[in-house]
Amino acid sequence: MINKFLQIMDINIERSLIIKELQQINDISLLKAIKHLVHYGLKNDGHISIEQYNKELEEAEAEIERGEFVSHEDLKKQMKEW
Repeated sequence: MINKFLQIMDINIERSLIIKELQQINDISLLKAIKHLVHYGLKNDGHISIEQYNKELEEAEAEIERGEFVSHEDLKKQMKEW
């Protein structure tokens, strides 16, 4: 019973810390990546259909074509500022 309580407290603490950190992010690309990660994790315990997988690939390719991405070099520069 105590372990379950501690586990719930740990989850709530982690959630609160993540929310605080998310509120400090001003990079839309990073926020979108986090949103996709969370959405993926919540949906079907991380399992998706081949149709959904292909749809997400097409959406990602369209984002890249529109220039909505961060290059490896730019990401390395951003990481130095963390």
